[in-house]
Amino acid sequence: MSEPQHSRAVIAAPFGALVLDASDSHLLNIGLRIETSELSAPATPLLLEAARQLNAYFDDPLCQFFLPLFQKGTVYQKVVWQELSAIPPGSVKSYGQLAEELHSGARAVAGVCRANRFPVIIPCHRLVAVNGVGGYCGAATGALPKIKRWLLRHEGYEFP
Repeated sequence: MSEPQHSRAVIAAPFGALVLDASDSHLLNIGLRIETSELSAPATPLLLEAARQLNAYFDDPLCQFFLPLFQKGTVYQKVVWQELSAIPPGSVKSYGQLAEELHSGARAVAGVCRANRFPVIIPCHRLVAVNGVGGYCGAATGALPKIKRWLLRHEGYEFP
């Protein structure tokens, strides 16, 4: 039996670029980049639709996503990702708040955010540290937290 076909597109985003990986039936991963070199147009119906929905979000942060995600994870991870998706644009929760709601720990919640393969679509950027924005996609400094700040500003979040 052969491996399923995988496709990739690299699309421009207001903060850089998104790397979209997909099978024939599911989005597999979204990568974030600051640089916009080596863009590649979507060539499959699913990648075209993913690019369309992401661009719609960049135009209007209230747009919702309806994409088939290949989400591998534990029951706990899936619960956290579901809770993240319930936080409305322009709103945030602290890692500790969400952890308390789930009878868990803030570090465990942060670990699930690091494992999120669908940043922007599963909005882990809406979780912030108690004393600031916090990290993003496993990075505490550099380009990724800057992308998190951009996403929060785009959604209308007012930084304290």
